[in-house]
Amino acid sequence: MGGSERRLRPATLIGGLGLGLAAVVVVALGSGAVRIAPSDVVAILLGHAGIGDGGSGGPTEDAVLWSIRLPRVLLAVGVGAGLAIAGAALQGIFRNPLADPQLIGISSGAAAGSAIGVLALEATLGSIAAPLGAFAGGLAAGVAVYGLARHRGRTEVVTLILAGIAVAAVGGALAGFLSVIADDPRLGSPLFYSLGGLGVATWRLVGVTLPIVAVGLVFLPRQARRLDLILLGEREASHLGVDVERLRRHVLFLVTLTVGATVAAAGVIGFVGLLVPHAVRLVAGPGHRLLLPASALGGAILVVGADTVARTVALPLEVPVGLLTALVGGPIFLWLLRRTRREHGGWG
Repeated sequence: MGGSERRLRPATLIGGLGLGLAAVVVVALGSGAVRIAPSDVVAILLGHAGIGDGGSGGPTEDAVLWSIRLPRVLLAVGVGAGLAIAGAALQGIFRNPLADPQLIGISSGAAAGSAIGVLALEATLGSIAAPLGAFAGGLAAGVAVYGLARHRGRTEVVTLILAGIAVAAVGGALAGFLSVIADDPRLGSPLFYSLGGLGVATWRLVGVTLPIVAVGLVFLPRQARRLDLILLGEREASHLGVDVERLRRHVLFLVTLTVGATVAAAGVIGFVGLLVPHAVRLVAGPGHRLLLPASALGGAILVVGADTVARTVALPLEVPVGLLTALVGGPIFLWLLRRTRREHGGWG
């Protein structure tokens, strides 16, 4: 992108995204079979915080908002923020605009690991078994794809995507297979592992998932300067004091931890980590100091908004939220694929 293109100031972008997230959260909390006015949503939230009398909403509205919708919306915020910041970080360490937790197999590996963790470890480890298994599965998938994509000291675009597709297919199939043969209600349906969903949200699940996602949200932005240097090239970054392979291992660990927690809680919700960082770059440029936190906010907005549509567009039915993100993300991915090939002059 040329230096003459106009960029939003960091405070303007972050402030705007923050206000946008607050607005979409209020809309999400008020939408559904039981309608709650935005003013009542705010009043109920303030009432639970000990401020005010809870507004004009009755006990039904209070129970629906606090016990059902708020955990779901908070989980959507965490999932969206985690997936988007993970995608931005992966694109940085691989210097590849097509890198995404789903496209390179980390999400599907995490899904398989989560299913195995629930079946094999939940009796002894409790609620931490699913995210722990998801982390192990996602890390195995990420390391496998990265190893296959490296050739003569560089990461090949086409090999990264093809290896990711293969690993994602195996991981998704394994997760679906386990959910079918185990016939265990703890695993949900095979559709959960392919298209995701936030209908299982509870306060307990929020309490397990958000602290893990917060680790990625806190520590990935601390790598912003090193990720910026990698954009110059691996050799140049090394001359400037960056241990490139160590940075890749560190970022891959944080990404896998973050994505594993989101997959264990909400299944595989694709394309969030691809769409949001690209949208942010269009208005903020490639610098990771702004890109990473802005992507987290943008991802939260996207998933909360998509989940609101998913659960209201076909009442009383609920559409898988990953179906909506795929409908938008698939065509955009094809466009990015074509643009990347043109810019590289082939599939190098």
